[in-house]
Amino acid sequence: MISQAIFGIVLLTAIALATYNAWRIIANIRIGRSEKRQDQPNKRLKTMLLVAFGQKKMFKRPFAALLHLFVYLGFCIINIEMLEIVIDGLFGTHRAFSGLGTFYAFLIAAFEWLALAVLVGCVIFLARRNVARIKRFFGTEMTPWPRTDANLILIAEILLMAAFLTMNAADYKLQLLGATHYTQAGAFPVSGWLLSLLPDNITSLIAIERGCWWFHIVGVLIFLNYLPYSKHLHILLAFPNTYFSNLHPKGRFTNMDSVTNEVKAMLDPAYTPSETSMPARFGAKDVHDLTWKNLLEAYTCTECGRCTAVCPANMTGKLLSPRKIMMDTRDRMVEVGENIRKNNGFADDGKSLFDDYITREEIWACTTCNACVEACPVNINPLEIIMELRRYAVMEESKAPASLNTMFGNVENNGAPWKYAQADRANWIDNG
Repeated sequence: MISQAIFGIVLLTAIALATYNAWRIIANIRIGRSEKRQDQPNKRLKTMLLVAFGQKKMFKRPFAALLHLFVYLGFCIINIEMLEIVIDGLFGTHRAFSGLGTFYAFLIAAFEWLALAVLVGCVIFLARRNVARIKRFFGTEMTPWPRTDANLILIAEILLMAAFLTMNAADYKLQLLGATHYTQAGAFPVSGWLLSLLPDNITSLIAIERGCWWFHIVGVLIFLNYLPYSKHLHILLAFPNTYFSNLHPKGRFTNMDSVTNEVKAMLDPAYTPSETSMPARFGAKDVHDLTWKNLLEAYTCTECGRCTAVCPANMTGKLLSPRKIMMDTRDRMVEVGENIRKNNGFADDGKSLFDDYITREEIWACTTCNACVEACPVNINPLEIIMELRRYAVMEESKAPASLNTMFGNVENNGAPWKYAQADRANWIDNG
């Protein structure tokens, strides 16, 4: 009963902390402006199933995708057994679902093979990061903490899978020795390899089995509450993020209704503008000005670097890194969220996303090619944030690079980006 009481306290504490963390994340995302992303539910569901669950975009790099699929599916499916572990922990039973018979044996065997796949995949991922040192895992934005975070998660998954297999091996050997409370149930095709490494003493085996049981369940609960502070939050948020993806063609930019009305009225004096409220700000200066979807994407970012690896501006040595755009947005959002909770409302801290986190050199280096958007395995769109920051710089501050100001002037005066007057546009025909 003492063990059950301790487990109950640990479980309730972990659930309470997870609930608080979830509330805090949702509150931070709600800092952003409203945006409608509920249309075409069937298409959205299909996108989520293909991209988030099916990991369709990951397979542009087949080897890494296959390893990721093993780790992802293995870790998620193995945790189905958490239901049995929780029941055993609360009620003092052992392998509560063993009554399922042959199907239970199939499940345990499948879990073991998946655990082995997760373990091997994580070891290879560790080697890719720390031995092969693949370029996209490094960059100016990849400070020691993001790299440490990735390694911590991989090591934690290796330890959890090792504990799971060792627990099963000790359990299996206890079953073979006829230990009390360890009724024969399950199949152990992987952990069976470990039997020769374990002692024959029943007391020692029980200590190993119980120790690994506690390590596994407490480790999973700690992992659950570590996610909000880690890039691995994408394990959960990839699903809503892909469901609410931008379904428009990638080359289509958003227009502000108030500006659209003005332009249409200028072009057609007979045009009657629709009623639209003036925005508080043109473009975005801080996270308040971005949409909730932009902020959800910032939390969902996996920091994998695929966006930066394909960015032509980054390839040529320019300062822009789409991954940094998302990481900076997340850092600023968390800072603003804490500010709001501490002061019961936002208190001006003299900082903003634009300039203090993301520089002008970064946003103007972007070619708007959408390569980063295409490369992201969970449909994150750094370009939307870049364009909103540009919009603020141009429309609120009237600050743009000299080359763009020249182009703006030509469009205003000549109706085209070039310096030639409209009347001279066809002169090239005569000169030909």
